[in-house]
Amino acid sequence: MALVNEHFLKLQSNYLFADIAKQVNRFKVTHPKAKLIRMGIGDVTQPLAPAVIQAMHRAVDEMARKETFHGYGPEQGYPFLIDAIIKHDYERLGVFIEPSEVFISDGAKSDCGNIGDMLRHDNSIGVLDPVYPVYIDSNVMAGRTGTFADGHWSDIVYLPCTEENGFVPQLPSRRVDIIYLCYPNNPTGTTLTKEQLKAWVNYALANDAIIMYDSAYEAYIQDPAIPHSIYEIKGAKNVAIEFRSFSKTAGFTGVRCGYTIVPKEVTATTLKGERVPLNKLWNRRQCTKFNGTSYITQRGAEAVFSTEGKAQVKATIRYYMENARLMKEGLEACGLRVYGGVNAPYLWVKVPDGLTSWRFFEKLLYEVNIVSTPGAGFGPSGEGYLRLTAFGDRDETQEAIERIQHWMR
Repeated sequence: MALVNEHFLKLQSNYLFADIAKQVNRFKVTHPKAKLIRMGIGDVTQPLAPAVIQAMHRAVDEMARKETFHGYGPEQGYPFLIDAIIKHDYERLGVFIEPSEVFISDGAKSDCGNIGDMLRHDNSIGVLDPVYPVYIDSNVMAGRTGTFADGHWSDIVYLPCTEENGFVPQLPSRRVDIIYLCYPNNPTGTTLTKEQLKAWVNYALANDAIIMYDSAYEAYIQDPAIPHSIYEIKGAKNVAIEFRSFSKTAGFTGVRCGYTIVPKEVTATTLKGERVPLNKLWNRRQCTKFNGTSYITQRGAEAVFSTEGKAQVKATIRYYMENARLMKEGLEACGLRVYGGVNAPYLWVKVPDGLTSWRFFEKLLYEVNIVSTPGAGFGPSGEGYLRLTAFGDRDETQEAIERIQHWMR
């Protein structure tokens, strides 16, 4: 008989955003005339940059001619996109990346979830709390998390990010093998300084650990003192794998394109103590399980780095960050405590006293017709907060804040 992977059975009943979608659909059935404003899921609303659209049209035309048609591409990505990434995303930071260390994919979520394929099930892991659910769920599937009780997984080392510590996680009290960091942070919208990030790199170096560094929102950083890449920290190429995405940077949520940097210096060991470069293993994994991102998509991503593309993408980012400013100022004017929204498109809102995050979510939905994300869905330390996104339309964003202000009076 076929046996199921029983680790999948440990997963909580639904992915967080699937649970939210069910509640919203239930509301729509009972309130068909209500005008919902969605500020929950981190999906973009502005169209792709004209330079990207033009590049993708040209690529489609190429696919229509025999002499320029493209079949299977390299699993690691086309050199034209890899070279553009190295030049525009890393050389400007003074970071040296080799082409063979860049792997193009269909998005950071896939790579964050799949990266554990290379590592044994009995590695210990440390995760920020609150945290992007994919880091937890993918490790549940791999059998690294133990059992779930009272909102915690027994084998996970939680790294609380709270008001009390300024949302800056403390180094783990016991050694861990794999550390998941996300900055600018999803969900809290907060960041780390270079000195704070350096402490994590030094910890990984001293403890022979690996950092999985999700920098999907680095393009939203406004403060020049905040690092855009973990590789700006000395020694990070020995211990860190970095994930990036075109989804929020350039509106590719429906197009799907991201990339992962796996430096050749990053290694893990066998039970016999042999050091194994993870770059080679990830390359082998991708060649086996992934057939490459489409040529049309990669041409579109390449255009993000063109002179016109850069200007257009930056204009869209400014649009979303202006939304964030309006939201932050408007919510604070209501007396709410709001974090994030300065170097990231997420706002982390303290729930009024006496309410849980799910209860405040329900009140916003049913009384104000606004969709948010309850902080409890991101982990134990998320209780008492809501996440709001600045990816909405400007008019709807302003209307949402006006609704909340009127409601809270």
